[in-house]
Amino acid sequence: MCGIIGYVGARDAVQVLLNGLRRLEYRGYDSAGICISSAEKLHIARSVGKVSALESGPVLKKLYGTVGIAHTRWATHGEPTQENAHPHADCKGEFAIVHNGIIENYAELKQMLIEKGHVFRSETDSEVVAHLIEEFYDGSFEKAVRNAVSLVAGAFGIVAAHRGENKLIAVRKSSPIVIGIGNNEMFVASDPAAIVEYTRKVVYLGDGELAVITPLGYTVKKMSGEKVNKHVDNISFSLSHIEKKGFKHFMLKEIFEQPESVGNVMRGRLKGSEIKLSINVDTRAVRRVILVACGTSWHAALIGKQYIEKYAKIPCEADYASEFRYRDLPLSKDDLVVAISQSGETADTLGAALKAKSHGAKTIGIINVVGSAISREVDGGIYLHAGPEVGVASTKAFTSQVVALFLLALYIRLQNGGLVPEDAISELKQLPAKIDSILDNAGQIQRIASEIKSASSILYLGRGINYPVALEGALKLKEVSYIHAEGYPAGEMKHGPIALVEEGFPVVFIATKDSNYEKVLANISEIRARKGRVIVVADVPGVALEGMADFIIEVPRTIPDLSPILNVIPLQMLAYYTADLKGLDVDKPRNLAKSVTVE
Repeated sequence: MCGIIGYVGARDAVQVLLNGLRRLEYRGYDSAGICISSAEKLHIARSVGKVSALESGPVLKKLYGTVGIAHTRWATHGEPTQENAHPHADCKGEFAIVHNGIIENYAELKQMLIEKGHVFRSETDSEVVAHLIEEFYDGSFEKAVRNAVSLVAGAFGIVAAHRGENKLIAVRKSSPIVIGIGNNEMFVASDPAAIVEYTRKVVYLGDGELAVITPLGYTVKKMSGEKVNKHVDNISFSLSHIEKKGFKHFMLKEIFEQPESVGNVMRGRLKGSEIKLSINVDTRAVRRVILVACGTSWHAALIGKQYIEKYAKIPCEADYASEFRYRDLPLSKDDLVVAISQSGETADTLGAALKAKSHGAKTIGIINVVGSAISREVDGGIYLHAGPEVGVASTKAFTSQVVALFLLALYIRLQNGGLVPEDAISELKQLPAKIDSILDNAGQIQRIASEIKSASSILYLGRGINYPVALEGALKLKEVSYIHAEGYPAGEMKHGPIALVEEGFPVVFIATKDSNYEKVLANISEIRARKGRVIVVADVPGVALEGMADFIIEVPRTIPDLSPILNVIPLQMLAYYTADLKGLDVDKPRNLAKSVTVE
């Protein structure tokens, strides 16, 4: 989950690396550091906290060079301290590394190195790599790195620098590494967002590949030493896409981008009553669909499960990827496993897809990042085209995923001889305009946020296809405001959660006018009877709920199956404004990182 960037060329490497770190900070902000390599020594500056703390430090102001590596950390092994910040160096100060991932056998490696006389300065697992390179070095930097990582078990993206050498070496196993191609300069990073300011031409390293990077180019090899010819991709977004454009936070910007991002999922895929998906998988023989995901993407999967079962008439499971990959579940060629991940790099979701593939199941990905690990491993997929999502709390990716799952369900239905209901296509096309109308109501939602910002706990309740919306609304609030929140099926309220309700306790209901509407009204009455504070997201006129709710957020009507896409928007905004009114850094919630590339 950490951010990595490296540069070799003719520019001032410090400025290139700092610019990259700022754009990678969403991947971790516990500490940050830079190493500049010169003929004389490695110059390292590190600090605790955000990149701004590193930038303002006295050491960094003295650094200059044209070769360097940098890192922004999300702590796994070792507390967020200056000693544990990357880059890490060997005993002699000859080699420095930055690392994203987890080294599972670091304890054994560390003990072995200590017995050989190596002295460690940090508590991290990462530092062992620098000492291993030192141990194996016999005049060949590349050979030393190759031998070092051959002993490492776990997931890693590593970039190494050697004093006096005008080159960097990068290695990838399960953690993303991208090489940027410039004019007599080269870049390497864990995310293309870090380097899009300088180049749009990139190469994505595959698992088990090592790259030697110099100002004049790069060479990619397998760990055996065999050269690999790589396809050069173009980054699909520009620098402007990862700037705030006048919004206070990226999260707010991305909430307001949802009319466009939802439209982008459908663009080119709706042809009259036809659904056009280039997923490269024959779904006609599928007998079971399994959706695997983590976090917000899992909430999208819970909605997608209902789409698949209703429209495709195929049994469907929605499983946490972190559980699926370790379950002893029978899989076959009749199964379709759908891996859902915004980044396409989520370690558990990637692991689940690889497990499914190894058991002969068909696999597709629903992802947002072109060239990501999952996109390269699955049989086919649906790109969201939502644009970069920088805010740690996912918003536009969630609604895009739900639309993609709806399209997938309709596509499978068509492939198996069914017809697509006309209202489904019509309502899909109206979603962007309806989302726009919800965003126009930001002032009211901000006022509600001011009323709940001091709450210590909030309950979110929904039924049927909107139960996952309750889960997602609660997750968003927890992520950015640090208020405890719990999402629950409204029908289960009396089986425990109602015990939380006392006078003034906030309860958020999703009350869509569907087959469960009257039951939800009954649940609201039960909360009112206990003097709870009721907030309702509803697609019926406010007068219909007067006297039942303290606050009513109206959303436009749509067919019930698409209502989650509209109902979640005000809950995203409620979470955002609550956190902002509390004075919190919404884009960098504590202890979280955007892309979870480790287990």
